[in-house]
Amino acid sequence: MNYEIKVNKKVERSLRKLPSDIQKLFFLLVADLRVDGPVQKSWRNFSPLGQDRYHCHLNYRYVACWTCRKNEITIEVYYAGSREKAPY
Repeated sequence: MNYEIKVNKKVERSLRKLPSDIQKLFFLLVADLRVDGPVQKSWRNFSPLGQDRYHCHLNYRYVACWTCRKNEITIEVYYAGSREKAPY
């Protein structure tokens, strides 16, 4: 089952400012989300944030956050950036 991935416009803008190796990791995460769904236990420091929200570390400094409501096939990535400014 493939999931539909929506990337928030704010995330699209912030991606341009991230280093290229972090951008590559982000797109690998999006590919994994599309195929395997919102639970990504193979990604470093993956954890559910409650209320259908999840996050994982792209590397030590950067994280990505997404949401997926139960019984839906749409995943929305709402944050990608430094872990210090992450909304959790």
